[in-house]
Amino acid sequence: MKHLAITFTSCALLVSAGAENPPAAKSYFSDWMTKMRPMVPRGYVCQRAVAAPVIDGKLDDAAWEAAPWTENFVDIEGDGKPKPRLRTRAKMLWDDEYFYIAAEMEEPHVWATITKRDAVIFQDPDFEVFMDPDGDSHDYYEFEMNALNTGWDLFLPKPYKDGGAAQNEWDIAGLKSAVHIRGTLNNPTDRDEGWSVEIAFPWKALAAHANRPTPPREGDQWRIGFSRVEWDIETTGGKTTKVPKTPEHNWIWSAQGVVDMHRPERWGFVQFTNETTRGKVAFRPDSSAFARDVLHTIYYAQKDYFQKNKRWAATFDELDFIARAVDTLGAPTLKITRDGYECVITDTQPGEAPRRWRIQHDARITEITGP
Repeated sequence: MKHLAITFTSCALLVSAGAENPPAAKSYFSDWMTKMRPMVPRGYVCQRAVAAPVIDGKLDDAAWEAAPWTENFVDIEGDGKPKPRLRTRAKMLWDDEYFYIAAEMEEPHVWATITKRDAVIFQDPDFEVFMDPDGDSHDYYEFEMNALNTGWDLFLPKPYKDGGAAQNEWDIAGLKSAVHIRGTLNNPTDRDEGWSVEIAFPWKALAAHANRPTPPREGDQWRIGFSRVEWDIETTGGKTTKVPKTPEHNWIWSAQGVVDMHRPERWGFVQFTNETTRGKVAFRPDSSAFARDVLHTIYYAQKDYFQKNKRWAATFDELDFIARAVDTLGAPTLKITRDGYECVITDTQPGEAPRRWRIQHDARITEITGP
């Protein structure tokens, strides 16, 4: 039997998919292997603020001067798509009360129309924040805002692709946000420089579903995604309107590979430190990345299998996988559960105690700490 090897960075073969029964060209599995898996999530060290910034959208506080910019945003699908024509970048800080996020967006014609809170803000150009504090792909927050400072905050118990339903009634109590426009709003007759935003997320509100300490501890990492939605526009009757039948542009900090921001496994990593000076603390890459990616490979293969067979595969043979130990990872195990299935793998990093990781049918990925 011939097999199509699945490789992970420099690591050797862990699982193989049968070439006789390759996944469909358009499938969760092929999207993962060819589009998502090659995307390496970006990292950022978030310093403690020397003083709380004033939330006015201007980014001129001394605290922001000490914080580094993220890399410029890229297309959501990665470098295979055209480079965004307008620059977007962000900064982060924190203190005992808030998690601060600032973003700067180039825009020659700043416009916005939505004034109702919790409306679908991305129908306007917007800036979006996604937060998964414990990195399990469940229980995450989303916040969107436009150039009118109209916001939409919501909580998702799990991703849409896994049956998640957004809780629009949930509000981030105590949230602060502001916009500063470098130019004029909704005036297509002149040329603007752009707009910037500042957001202060209260730790008390984020604690509701963080499943870990808030404020974070030294070295804690949260999964964070940033997105900017931009539209092609034209001037009609002295007003800015979207070009009909054209899709939005999705420019984000850490590329997802597919046009779906609700893939927390590919959001960036934000590492918190008590240091206030840039560069004193180095970003620490996720040591569990290999184990997590192997589990996601099995998860996405299972989604394709379920679509075809209306049940979950109970063995790796049914998935046309060969599973074995390699490098730091033991052979994964797979079993059917009352709700679906779970796959477990043990990771033994040099000089560290073994860690066991589990993924379930609904994409939740967690470390098993008990027996």
